[in-house]
Amino acid sequence: MADKQLSEKQFWFQRIGKTGLRAVHLLGICGVGGGVLLGVAKPEWQHFWTMAMISGCALMGWEILRDWRWLIQLKGVLTLLKLLLLALFIPFPEYKSTLFVIILMLSVVVSHGPAGLRHYSVLHRRRIESRREIKG
Repeated sequence: MADKQLSEKQFWFQRIGKTGLRAVHLLGICGVGGGVLLGVAKPEWQHFWTMAMISGCALMGWEILRDWRWLIQLKGVLTLLKLLLLALFIPFPEYKSTLFVIILMLSVVVSHGPAGLRHYSVLHRRRIESRREIKG
């Protein structure tokens, strides 16, 4: 199956939409980070948490709908690991700051790591760039 080609208008709409969503997500993460790292009471940064969770889920959904293989590439696997680490906030609230820093560092790898790392398929043990490279 060949990769779907987008018109220029579709490309720019998706690019601006995803960039805007990322900006909202980063604003939410900054608010949560300030609250967690500075020990601010949760009600003071709860709206940032909600913003980060909604935008993060939207970004993840966008990637999965675009190509399910995102889930087996390291960028998807590390994103799911970040969600697992976030879930550890509940049983281990005393480690929120440490967990937040680990999540932030994983985010840098996911966003800014080399393409060979981000696109590495944990199932195929090699870099997967497009739908043409694997069946399914």
